[in-house]
Amino acid sequence: MLDTVTADKVHRGHAIIEQVHADLKNCALAHLPSGRFAANSAWLVLAVMAFNLTRAAATIAGTRLAKATTATIRRTLITVPARIASSARRLTLHLPRNWPWATEWNQLFTNTWRRKPQAT
Repeated sequence: MLDTVTADKVHRGHAIIEQVHADLKNCALAHLPSGRFAANSAWLVLAVMAFNLTRAAATIAGTRLAKATTATIRRTLITVPARIASSARRLTLHLPRNWPWATEWNQLFTNTWRRKPQAT
């Protein structure tokens, strides 16, 4: 028998893992199962790695996306409506004007590369 505080912690932990399962089932795990155990195993490992990297990117990008679902993070940070230009052997990423996620994307870029993006 657990005391109230411990029971509440266990319940909250269970609720968090249920959210993770629901999030994974709505994206990568929707394609399981295949007929082969090795393929399912590899897919599960890759799905969890992608999930963890996506969650880490959202956390680095700021508080606005810290609790967002994977689909929201993918739509706002990963699927970037940008144009890549090449000049003098340098690549430049042109983000759209007034893009609502520009601040988060720039924060993710800056925190990942530890340098400021160059203005274009």
